[in-house]
Amino acid sequence: MTSFFREIVRNKYSYLLILPAMAYVFVFFYATYPYLLIAFQRFNYQQGLFGSEWIGFENFKFFFSSRDAIRVTLNTIELNVLFLAAGTVFAVAIALLFNEIRSRLFVKIAQTTMIFPSFLSWIIVSYMMYSLFTTDYGIINQAIQAFGGEPVNWYSKAEAWPAILVAMKVWKDAGMSSIIYLAAIAGIDGSLYESADIDGATRWRKMTRITLPLIAPTIAILTLLNLGKIFYGDFGMIYAIIGDNGVLYPTTDVIDTYVFRALRQIGDPSNAAAVGLFQSTVGLLLVFFANWLTRRYFKEGALY
Repeated sequence: MTSFFREIVRNKYSYLLILPAMAYVFVFFYATYPYLLIAFQRFNYQQGLFGSEWIGFENFKFFFSSRDAIRVTLNTIELNVLFLAAGTVFAVAIALLFNEIRSRLFVKIAQTTMIFPSFLSWIIVSYMMYSLFTTDYGIINQAIQAFGGEPVNWYSKAEAWPAILVAMKVWKDAGMSSIIYLAAIAGIDGSLYESADIDGATRWRKMTRITLPLIAPTIAILTLLNLGKIFYGDFGMIYAIIGDNGVLYPTTDVIDTYVFRALRQIGDPSNAAAVGLFQSTVGLLLVFFANWLTRRYFKEGALY
C-alpha cells in the first residue's frame, strides 16, 4: 500500500491528467451496473430500482417474440461486419501509404484532411448526403442526367444503402483509425528496413514482408475489441441518415433504432434494458470466443 501511494505522489500530474477520464468511466459505466436489474423488472419510476415488480425474463419477450427480431438482428450483424472489414482494410491501407510518403509536409496536410471528417457530427453528414442523393437537385443525379441517364430516387432503394452506409463510415472514421496503425508502424525497429535495403528489397516487399506482419497483432487486437460491439448498430449514424424512412428499413433497420422506435411508442425502459443486456452478453461471448480462436492460431494477436 505504501508503494502504491508513493507511485501516485511520484507521478501525480500523470494521474491528474487521467482523472477526468476515470471519473467519466466510473459514472457512466461502472455506476450504472445496478440498473441492469431493470431488465428483469416492470420498472416504475415512483417505486424506483429496488421497489419495482420483479418479472424475470418477461421483458426479453418484447424483442424475441417480435416478427422483426430476426431481420433487425441480421441487419445489425451484416452492417457491423461490413463496417469492421472495410474500416480495417482502409485504415491499414492509409497507414501503409502514409508510411511510404517521404514528404512530411504532405503527410501532415493529408492526415489533417482525412481526420477532419471524424469531428463532424452525423447530423451534418446526413445533410451532406442529402445534397448528394436527393432526387431533384442531388449532385449524383445531376451527374447522371448530364450523361443522359434518368435520375434515381435513392431514398426509396433499400438495396443500395448498405454500400452507401459503409462508404460513409469509412470516409468518416478510417482516417482517425489509421493513426493507431501509424503508431504501431512507428514502433518497428528501423534496422529491419536497413537490412532489407542491403538485400535489395523493394518498397513493396518491405511493406508486405516487414510492416504488415509486424502490425498484424495490433490489427488482430483492435478487431477483437470491435467484435464486442458487433451487436450494436451505430445508432447516431443510422438514425441521422435514415431516420424514420420505413422504405429503407429492410436493409438498414438495426436493433438500436428498432428499440428506440418501440420506446417512443411504448415508453417502457425495461424493454430497452433487456435488449441492451442481450447485446452486451452476446458481444462479450463473441470476444471470448474470438480471443480463444486467435490464441490458438495466432498467439501474438490475442488479448490475453
